[in-house]
Amino acid sequence: MMESGVVEYGVRRALISVAVIAATLLEIVDITIVNVSLPNIQGNFGVGIDLSAWIVTGYIIANVIVIPITPWLAARFGRRQYFFASIVIFTFASLMCGLSQSLGQLILWRVVQGLGGGALIATSQAILRDTYPLREQGTAQGIFAMGVIVGPALGPVLGGWITDNWDWHWIFFINLPVGTAAALLIWNFLRNPHAPERKKLDVIGLLLMTVGLGAMQFVLEQGQQYDWFDDGNIRLGTVVSIVSLIAFVFWTLRSQNPVVDLRILRMRQVASGSILGAVLGISLYGSIIILPQYLQNSLGFTATLSGTVLLFRAAGVILCTPITAFLAQRGIVDVRISAFFGFVLLGVSNWMLASVTTPESQFGTFIAALFVSGVGLSQIFVPLSIAVLGGVPAEDVPATSAFFNVSRQIGGSVATAVLVTMLVRGFTIHQSALADMQALGHTPTSQFLQTRGGQYSKRALASLEGIVVSQAAVQSYADAARVVALVTFVMAPLVLLLKKPRLDVVGGE
Repeated sequence: MMESGVVEYGVRRALISVAVIAATLLEIVDITIVNVSLPNIQGNFGVGIDLSAWIVTGYIIANVIVIPITPWLAARFGRRQYFFASIVIFTFASLMCGLSQSLGQLILWRVVQGLGGGALIATSQAILRDTYPLREQGTAQGIFAMGVIVGPALGPVLGGWITDNWDWHWIFFINLPVGTAAALLIWNFLRNPHAPERKKLDVIGLLLMTVGLGAMQFVLEQGQQYDWFDDGNIRLGTVVSIVSLIAFVFWTLRSQNPVVDLRILRMRQVASGSILGAVLGISLYGSIIILPQYLQNSLGFTATLSGTVLLFRAAGVILCTPITAFLAQRGIVDVRISAFFGFVLLGVSNWMLASVTTPESQFGTFIAALFVSGVGLSQIFVPLSIAVLGGVPAEDVPATSAFFNVSRQIGGSVATAVLVTMLVRGFTIHQSALADMQALGHTPTSQFLQTRGGQYSKRALASLEGIVVSQAAVQSYADAARVVALVTFVMAPLVLLLKKPRLDVVGGE
């Protein structure tokens, strides 16, 4: 396999790496940082959760739409120019989000921010792959992993601390210095792998893809809010998504200048890598959704404290990723075995979380499970990236990276939709079951009511109801964690779909 013509060394490579990881962190952190601050934003604008949810939904829809077309945009305008422009757009939109005086303004600028951010995550991986020589691909993907995996853990911490100590506007303003520095470094040091090409835009394909992916994300993000297919808008969105995406596939496969080259999915590494990317998204974002809700709603943790708990997962990633990268790029460990082991550890960690999900759990209760989760993630991302990106020609790396990243994003969206639905409906089921057990003839119930003032005391009945509600919520959180664990276990063998990478590709001698 030919090495990229834009490989860098020394200070120049270090500066490019810093800029790329900063841009990656901006995009990843911004997905999770807003979630913690949503209640604060709702109160500021005087709106309910149904409207404020569009602050997140608008961003993710824009994100998912732009990621698949980043290879075309980078080829058309030049990777350096496109990446620079994306950082500038993201940073300017961050400023405008912070200055927004109404919910409508904030949603608008979040969409613009998502359009800029989509390029950051998809293009960053391709840039690092081309900037480092083949023998150091483990290092390149290890750097990228720090942003992708550590970012979701940093977001809640930053969001919680800012929410508790400042106000929500600053969750956007903190992007300004980082974005400005990253843009300057990219403009001055990044080189284009090839000159911009005058490529014709497939307008019909772009419109079909935009409508299809946009409608799909709307359904996934808003489904539970509107009770899924009981709502006409969700049914319509589902039909529009399916029809548009089917039409997009048929049109694109016959297009002479497709905006997204689906033919690359014929390559086994790309197809299987995209599937595994979705599985990674489910596992990566699954616990991020469940745990903060449980910590804040059931255990009474502050936003800052609940975010801090997740740092133990980041610690596992930071400590183990360099070791994994070292072993992978030298071919000492088959990357497929490493990824399989990582998925198993992720499943184990989620099962551990389910086992310690109780109404009485403490801060230290979650450290072991989250550290195991971080170790598992460190075993997945670098080997998976090496196996997928290292198994395709250099000219196909941008498209491969885009498919891999959009699959992870969609996997995360599916996990969010399914788990939120599980939490809501599981709570109702558990509450009903527990309430049915609290008959006056049930000895523990009778004894509890007597100690609280008698079986007909309003205080005693209210206390019993509170315990039932609390226990139902905790059980639903534990169920969700077990589901993530089981899905991860079942999907782990999919790593066998990958071809065994050649040692000369991953860095062996």
